[in-house]
Amino acid sequence: MILIAAADDSYGMMFNHRRQSQDRVLRQRMLELTAGHTLWMNAYSAKQFAKDTAPNIRISEAFLDEAHTGEYCFIEDMAALPYEAKVEKIVLYRWNRAYPGDFYFDIPLEAHGWKTVQATDFPGSSHACITEEQWIK
Repeated sequence: MILIAAADDSYGMMFNHRRQSQDRVLRQRMLELTAGHTLWMNAYSAKQFAKDTAPNIRISEAFLDEAHTGEYCFIEDMAALPYEAKVEKIVLYRWNRAYPGDFYFDIPLEAHGWKTVQATDFPGSSHACITEEQWIK
């Protein structure tokens, strides 16, 4: 599976049971990246996407167990570490700022041998600069 997440500079993803931030341009970029492929997520994350504009989205509360090789999985409120052995690649969107956080992206990338193979900055709708990082082992 190919894991997708958005995090701040401290790898924070959520605060007080809510996503730290959301960005319309980031969602569009994610849909372009995953076009023609299955994009798994839970119901909480799916609320951000219009069903008629994202036909490749599959919603399940157990999607990290159900996803197959080459399929994308967008996480916001779930631990990734227990599934790391299934992960082929990680696409991490970074907000390039620090927010309060109480739930964090939990794969220690460098410590577990992940390497950045690409980093691209783009302007978002709510953030002047969002960085898309792609990580592989």
